[in-house]
Amino acid sequence: MEQNKKYHNNIHKITVLVTGANGQLGMTFRKYENHYSQLNFVFMGSQALDITDENKMREVFMEVKPDYCVNCAAYTNVDKAEKEQGKAYLINSDAVLNLATICKIYQTILIHISTDYVFDGQKTTPYTTEDVPNPINIYGASKLHGELNIKKALEHYFIIRTSWLYSKEFGENFYRTILTLAKEKKELLITDNQTGCPTDTVNLARFILDLITNKNKDYGIHHFSDKVVMSWYDFAKDILKNNNLRCIDVLKGNEYKTIAKRPKYSAII
Repeated sequence: MEQNKKYHNNIHKITVLVTGANGQLGMTFRKYENHYSQLNFVFMGSQALDITDENKMREVFMEVKPDYCVNCAAYTNVDKAEKEQGKAYLINSDAVLNLATICKIYQTILIHISTDYVFDGQKTTPYTTEDVPNPINIYGASKLHGELNIKKALEHYFIIRTSWLYSKEFGENFYRTILTLAKEKKELLITDNQTGCPTDTVNLARFILDLITNKNKDYGIHHFSDKVVMSWYDFAKDILKNNNLRCIDVLKGNEYKTIAKRPKYSAII
């Protein structure tokens, strides 16, 4: 079992189980392990804990007895989800229901990561938690089903919808892809027909850690983003500027085709 500490060395510590711990957000949490002396982290990637395996989850919860579970595990390939609908729903919805059910048994507070893609993109101002979801692709629909399953199973939970999540250090994401392409090309063609709020995993991780350390009881759905509204084109220009790569030309390319429909506007506040 993947772990960094014995689970119950200090009964006064808050035990935080992080699932999907090898993804970009999970890896970001690992950076803070030694910064919070009151927290006992247990990190589990998909090999150590496949959240679709209900028996394994029960076994882990029985041993770890977490006070909080931060669920970073998800099926996140938006285009692939259109062809692998069953797998997307299995991970993003069915497994989440099982996780929530087990959290209830062990009185674990679930902190679940959701997405701006639960919305259809028809608004022209940022979405709030009061707006009614209406996903336009399988990924968004599967994540919304996961949210509904949590609401059905639990009273004490945090569902945190975030937007255009990226890490400067970990995983495959837009930020790191732009820097890779900038090494290979002098000209980049980037769409400007989608608008959202790019969000650094560092900021999201800190927000979640504050919820835990402050023992926040404002349960329910929250939106978290870096609150700067921009297009992918704007974001690409911003990335290059911040990395002193102004020599790379960024052109607007509105012919960018994807398998899945994407909301034209998915900024959240």
